[in-house]
Amino acid sequence: MANTAVADADSGLTRAQLAARYGLTVAGERPTLAGYTRQLWSYRHFIAAYANAKLIATFATARLGRVWQVLTPLTNAAIYFLIFGVILNTRAGVDNFIAYLCVGLFVFNFTQSVVLNGTQSISGNLGLIRALHFPRASLPIAVTLTQFQNLLTAMLVLVAIVLVTGEPLTLEWLLVLPALLLQSVFNVGTALGMARLGSKMTDLKQLMPFVMRTWMYASGVLYSVQNFAKHLPGWAQLLVELNPLLIYIELVRHALMEDVPLTSSAAQLWLVGTAWALVAFVGGYVYFWRGEKEYGRG
Repeated sequence: MANTAVADADSGLTRAQLAARYGLTVAGERPTLAGYTRQLWSYRHFIAAYANAKLIATFATARLGRVWQVLTPLTNAAIYFLIFGVILNTRAGVDNFIAYLCVGLFVFNFTQSVVLNGTQSISGNLGLIRALHFPRASLPIAVTLTQFQNLLTAMLVLVAIVLVTGEPLTLEWLLVLPALLLQSVFNVGTALGMARLGSKMTDLKQLMPFVMRTWMYASGVLYSVQNFAKHLPGWAQLLVELNPLLIYIELVRHALMEDVPLTSSAAQLWLVGTAWALVAFVGGYVYFWRGEKEYGRG
Protein backbone atom coordinates (compact mmCIF):
# COMPACT_ATOMS: atom_id res chain seq x y z
CA MET A 1 0.00 0.00 0.00
CA ALA A 2 2.84 2.44 0.83
CA ASN A 3 4.50 1.88 -2.54
CA THR A 4 1.20 2.48 -4.30
CA ALA A 5 0.68 5.73 -2.40
CA VAL A 6 4.16 6.94 -3.34
CA ALA A 7 3.58 6.04 -7.00
CA ASP A 8 0.29 7.94 -6.99
CA ALA A 9 1.97 10.99 -5.43
CA ASP A 10 4.70 10.96 -8.08
CA SER A 11 2.47 10.34 -11.07
CA GLY A 12 1.60 13.99 -11.68
CA LEU A 13 5.14 15.34 -11.36
CA THR A 14 7.44 16.34 -14.20
CA ARG A 15 10.97 14.92 -14.49
CA ALA A 16 12.44 18.12 -13.08
CA GLN A 17 10.03 18.00 -10.11
CA LEU A 18 10.84 14.33 -9.49
CA ALA A 19 14.55 15.08 -9.54
CA ALA A 20 14.10 17.96 -7.11
CA ARG A 21 11.94 15.84 -4.81
CA TYR A 22 14.48 13.02 -4.52
CA GLY A 23 17.65 15.10 -4.73
CA LEU A 24 18.67 13.76 -8.14
CA THR A 25 20.93 15.54 -10.59
CA VAL A 26 21.76 15.01 -14.25
CA ALA A 27 24.77 12.76 -14.78
CA GLY A 28 27.77 14.85 -15.88
CA GLU A 29 25.96 18.13 -15.21
CA ARG A 30 28.21 21.18 -15.12
CA PRO A 31 28.45 22.66 -11.63
CA THR A 32 27.88 26.34 -10.98
CA LEU A 33 30.89 28.61 -11.35
CA ALA A 34 31.12 29.06 -7.59
CA GLY A 35 30.74 25.32 -7.01
CA TYR A 36 33.40 24.60 -9.61
CA THR A 37 35.79 27.00 -7.89
CA ARG A 38 35.22 25.22 -4.58
CA GLN A 39 35.91 21.87 -6.26
CA LEU A 40 39.18 23.18 -7.67
CA TRP A 41 40.27 24.45 -4.27
CA SER A 42 39.53 21.05 -2.70
CA TYR A 43 41.80 19.47 -5.35
CA ARG A 44 44.71 21.88 -4.74
CA HIS A 45 46.90 19.12 -3.29
CA PHE A 46 46.25 16.95 -6.32
CA ILE A 47 47.20 19.85 -8.62
CA ALA A 48 50.46 20.46 -6.76
CA ALA A 49 51.36 16.76 -6.70
CA TYR A 50 50.55 16.36 -10.39
CA ALA A 51 52.65 19.40 -11.31
CA ASN A 52 55.63 18.09 -9.31
CA ALA A 53 55.30 14.67 -10.93
CA LYS A 54 55.27 16.20 -14.41
CA LEU A 55 58.35 18.27 -13.59
CA ILE A 56 60.28 15.23 -12.36
CA ALA A 57 59.16 13.12 -15.33
CA THR A 58 60.35 15.79 -17.78
CA PHE A 59 63.99 15.25 -16.84
CA ALA A 60 63.80 11.67 -15.57
CA THR A 61 65.41 10.12 -18.67
CA ALA A 62 68.04 12.85 -19.19
CA ARG A 63 71.50 12.02 -17.88
CA LEU A 64 72.00 15.54 -16.52
CA GLY A 65 68.49 15.59 -15.06
CA ARG A 66 67.25 18.96 -13.83
CA VAL A 67 70.53 20.62 -14.79
CA TRP A 68 68.78 21.13 -18.13
CA GLN A 69 66.54 23.67 -16.42
CA VAL A 70 69.64 25.86 -16.37
CA LEU A 71 71.37 24.70 -19.55
CA THR A 72 68.35 25.14 -21.83
CA PRO A 73 67.79 28.89 -21.25
CA LEU A 74 71.54 29.53 -21.29
CA THR A 75 71.95 27.71 -24.60
CA ASN A 76 69.04 29.60 -26.13
CA ALA A 77 70.46 32.91 -24.93
CA ALA A 78 73.88 32.12 -26.39
CA ILE A 79 72.44 31.17 -29.79
CA TYR A 80 70.19 34.21 -30.04
CA PHE A 81 72.99 36.53 -28.91
CA LEU A 82 75.29 35.19 -31.62
CA ILE A 83 72.67 35.48 -34.38
CA PHE A 84 70.88 38.67 -33.41
CA GLY A 85 73.36 40.50 -31.20
CA VAL A 86 76.55 39.81 -33.13
CA ILE A 87 75.66 38.87 -36.71
CA LEU A 88 72.58 41.09 -37.15
CA ASN A 89 73.80 43.67 -34.60
CA THR A 90 70.41 44.23 -32.95
CA ARG A 91 72.24 45.22 -29.77
CA ALA A 92 72.72 48.77 -31.07
CA GLY A 93 70.98 51.23 -28.74
CA VAL A 94 70.95 48.88 -25.74
CA ASP A 95 73.76 49.34 -23.19
CA ASN A 96 73.56 45.87 -21.66
CA PHE A 97 72.23 43.74 -24.49
CA ILE A 98 73.13 40.42 -22.87
CA ALA A 99 70.94 41.10 -19.85
CA TYR A 100 68.28 42.70 -22.07
CA LEU A 101 68.14 39.60 -24.28
CA CYS A 102 68.17 37.11 -21.41
CA VAL A 103 65.34 38.83 -19.56
CA GLY A 104 63.24 38.78 -22.73
CA LEU A 105 63.96 35.12 -23.45
CA PHE A 106 63.40 33.87 -19.90
CA VAL A 107 60.14 35.77 -19.37
CA PHE A 108 58.80 34.93 -22.84
CA ASN A 109 59.70 31.25 -22.45
CA PHE A 110 57.52 31.07 -19.32
CA THR A 111 54.38 31.97 -21.26
CA GLN A 112 55.44 30.04 -24.36
CA SER A 113 55.87 26.80 -22.39
CA VAL A 114 52.52 27.28 -20.64
CA VAL A 115 50.68 27.94 -23.91
CA LEU A 116 52.23 25.00 -25.79
CA ASN A 117 51.70 22.53 -22.96
CA GLY A 118 48.33 23.98 -22.00
CA THR A 119 47.02 23.43 -25.52
CA GLN A 120 47.59 19.68 -25.06
CA SER A 121 46.64 19.46 -21.38
CA ILE A 122 43.18 18.01 -22.17
CA SER A 123 43.75 16.23 -25.49
CA GLY A 124 46.97 14.66 -24.19
CA ASN A 125 45.42 13.31 -20.97
CA LEU A 126 42.24 11.63 -22.18
CA GLY A 127 43.07 8.38 -20.39
CA LEU A 128 43.35 10.18 -17.05
CA ILE A 129 40.23 12.23 -17.71
CA ARG A 130 38.12 9.17 -18.60
CA ALA A 131 39.41 7.13 -15.68
CA LEU A 132 39.09 9.63 -12.83
CA HIS A 133 36.61 12.27 -11.73
CA PHE A 134 38.16 15.64 -10.94
CA PRO A 135 37.70 19.25 -12.13
CA ARG A 136 39.40 19.30 -15.53
CA ALA A 137 40.80 22.79 -14.95
CA SER A 138 43.29 21.07 -12.64
CA LEU A 139 45.31 20.02 -15.71
CA PRO A 140 46.02 23.42 -17.33
CA ILE A 141 46.56 24.94 -13.90
CA ALA A 142 49.09 22.19 -13.13
CA VAL A 143 50.83 23.02 -16.42
CA THR A 144 51.26 26.62 -15.28
CA LEU A 145 52.52 25.51 -11.88
CA THR A 146 55.06 23.16 -13.50
CA GLN A 147 56.41 25.89 -15.75
CA PHE A 148 56.48 28.34 -12.84
CA GLN A 149 58.82 25.98 -11.01
CA ASN A 150 61.03 25.92 -14.09
CA LEU A 151 60.94 29.71 -14.12
CA LEU A 152 62.16 29.93 -10.53
CA THR A 153 65.28 27.97 -11.47
CA ALA A 154 65.76 30.08 -14.59
CA MET A 155 65.41 33.29 -12.57
CA LEU A 156 68.37 32.30 -10.40
CA VAL A 157 70.43 32.03 -13.58
CA LEU A 158 69.02 35.32 -14.85
CA VAL A 159 69.91 37.16 -11.67
CA ALA A 160 73.50 35.92 -11.95
CA ILE A 161 73.66 37.05 -15.60
CA VAL A 162 72.29 40.51 -14.78
CA LEU A 163 74.78 40.98 -11.94
CA VAL A 164 77.77 39.69 -13.92
CA THR A 165 76.98 42.00 -16.82
CA GLY A 166 77.19 45.04 -14.55
CA GLU A 167 73.68 45.87 -13.37
CA PRO A 168 73.51 47.15 -9.76
CA LEU A 169 71.41 45.45 -7.11
CA THR A 170 68.62 47.87 -6.12
CA LEU A 171 65.31 47.85 -4.28
CA GLU A 172 63.54 47.93 -7.66
CA TRP A 173 64.51 44.27 -8.07
CA LEU A 174 61.63 43.48 -5.69
CA LEU A 175 59.23 44.57 -8.44
CA VAL A 176 60.11 41.35 -10.27
CA LEU A 177 57.85 39.44 -7.87
CA PRO A 178 54.56 41.26 -8.64
CA ALA A 179 55.49 41.37 -12.35
CA LEU A 180 55.88 37.59 -12.48
CA LEU A 181 52.73 37.17 -10.38
CA LEU A 182 50.74 39.16 -12.95
CA GLN A 183 52.27 37.09 -15.73
CA SER A 184 51.40 33.87 -13.88
CA VAL A 185 47.75 34.94 -13.54
CA PHE A 186 47.74 35.79 -17.25
CA ASN A 187 49.29 32.40 -18.03
CA VAL A 188 46.68 30.47 -16.03
CA GLY A 189 43.85 32.13 -17.94
CA THR A 190 45.61 31.62 -21.27
CA ALA A 191 46.31 27.95 -20.49
CA LEU A 192 42.66 27.37 -19.59
CA GLY A 193 41.46 28.97 -22.81
CA MET A 194 43.98 27.13 -24.97
CA ALA A 195 43.16 23.83 -23.22
CA ARG A 196 39.53 24.01 -24.30
CA LEU A 197 40.47 25.10 -27.83
CA GLY A 198 43.02 22.28 -28.02
CA SER A 199 40.44 19.73 -26.93
CA LYS A 200 38.13 20.79 -29.76
CA MET A 201 40.79 21.29 -32.46
CA THR A 202 43.46 18.61 -32.05
CA ASP A 203 45.54 20.00 -34.92
CA LEU A 204 46.00 23.27 -33.01
CA LYS A 205 49.14 21.93 -31.34
CA GLN A 206 50.80 21.79 -34.78
CA LEU A 207 50.04 25.46 -35.41
CA MET A 208 50.95 26.92 -32.02
CA PRO A 209 54.78 26.83 -32.42
CA PHE A 210 54.43 29.17 -35.42
CA VAL A 211 52.04 31.42 -33.50
CA MET A 212 54.45 31.62 -30.56
CA ARG A 213 57.41 32.36 -32.82
CA THR A 214 55.52 35.27 -34.36
CA TRP A 215 54.49 36.43 -30.89
CA MET A 216 58.15 36.41 -29.83
CA TYR A 217 59.15 38.69 -32.70
CA ALA A 218 56.35 41.09 -31.72
CA SER A 219 57.45 41.15 -28.07
CA GLY A 220 60.81 42.88 -28.34
CA VAL A 221 62.68 39.83 -27.10
CA LEU A 222 65.58 39.90 -29.56
CA TYR A 223 66.02 43.61 -30.26
CA SER A 224 65.38 47.03 -28.78
CA VAL A 225 61.75 48.05 -28.46
CA GLN A 226 62.75 51.39 -29.97
CA ASN A 227 62.74 49.63 -33.35
CA PHE A 228 58.96 49.49 -33.24
CA ALA A 229 58.67 53.27 -33.33
CA LYS A 230 61.21 53.45 -36.18
CA HIS A 231 59.58 50.89 -38.46
CA LEU A 232 55.84 50.77 -37.67
CA PRO A 233 52.97 53.19 -38.34
CA GLY A 234 51.22 54.66 -35.31
CA TRP A 235 48.29 52.22 -35.16
CA ALA A 236 50.57 49.17 -35.47
CA GLN A 237 52.92 50.56 -32.83
CA LEU A 238 49.97 50.97 -30.46
CA LEU A 239 48.95 47.33 -30.99
CA VAL A 240 52.50 46.19 -30.25
CA GLU A 241 52.65 48.33 -27.11
CA LEU A 242 49.49 46.61 -25.84
CA ASN A 243 51.03 43.17 -26.39
CA PRO A 244 50.79 41.49 -22.95
CA LEU A 245 54.08 39.62 -23.30
CA LEU A 246 55.93 42.78 -24.27
CA ILE A 247 54.47 44.43 -21.16
CA TYR A 248 55.55 41.67 -18.76
CA ILE A 249 59.01 41.53 -20.33
CA GLU A 250 59.39 45.30 -19.98
CA LEU A 251 58.23 45.22 -16.35
CA VAL A 252 60.97 42.71 -15.47
CA ARG A 253 63.57 44.61 -17.51
CA HIS A 254 62.63 47.85 -15.79
CA ALA A 255 63.01 46.17 -12.40
CA LEU A 256 66.39 44.52 -13.06
CA MET A 257 68.12 47.00 -15.36
CA GLU A 258 69.00 50.68 -15.34
CA ASP A 259 68.57 52.95 -18.37
CA VAL A 260 66.57 50.34 -20.29
CA PRO A 261 64.42 51.56 -23.23
CA LEU A 262 60.66 51.15 -22.69
CA THR A 263 57.69 51.60 -25.01
CA SER A 264 55.59 53.27 -22.29
CA SER A 265 55.96 54.72 -18.81
CA ALA A 266 56.35 52.26 -15.95
CA ALA A 267 52.98 53.31 -14.47
CA GLN A 268 51.21 52.59 -17.76
CA LEU A 269 52.95 49.21 -18.04
CA TRP A 270 51.72 48.19 -14.59
CA LEU A 271 48.18 49.34 -15.36
CA VAL A 272 47.93 47.52 -18.69
CA GLY A 273 49.71 44.43 -17.30
CA THR A 274 47.18 44.19 -14.47
CA ALA A 275 44.28 44.60 -16.88
CA TRP A 276 45.61 41.84 -19.14
CA ALA A 277 46.04 39.47 -16.20
CA LEU A 278 42.47 39.99 -15.01
CA VAL A 279 40.91 39.77 -18.49
CA ALA A 280 42.86 36.64 -19.43
CA PHE A 281 42.20 34.88 -16.13
CA VAL A 282 38.47 35.62 -15.87
CA GLY A 283 37.85 35.07 -19.57
CA GLY A 284 39.89 31.85 -19.75
CA TYR A 285 38.40 30.45 -16.55
CA VAL A 286 34.78 31.07 -17.56
CA TYR A 287 35.41 29.81 -21.11
CA PHE A 288 36.97 26.59 -19.80
CA TRP A 289 34.25 26.06 -17.18
CA ARG A 290 31.52 26.32 -19.80
CA GLY A 291 33.01 23.31 -21.61
CA GLU A 292 33.62 21.21 -18.49
CA LYS A 293 31.19 18.41 -19.38
CA GLU A 294 32.62 18.10 -22.94
CA TYR A 295 36.12 17.01 -21.98
CA GLY A 296 36.98 13.36 -22.59
CA ARG A 297 33.85 12.63 -24.58
CA GLY A 298 33.51 11.75 -28.25
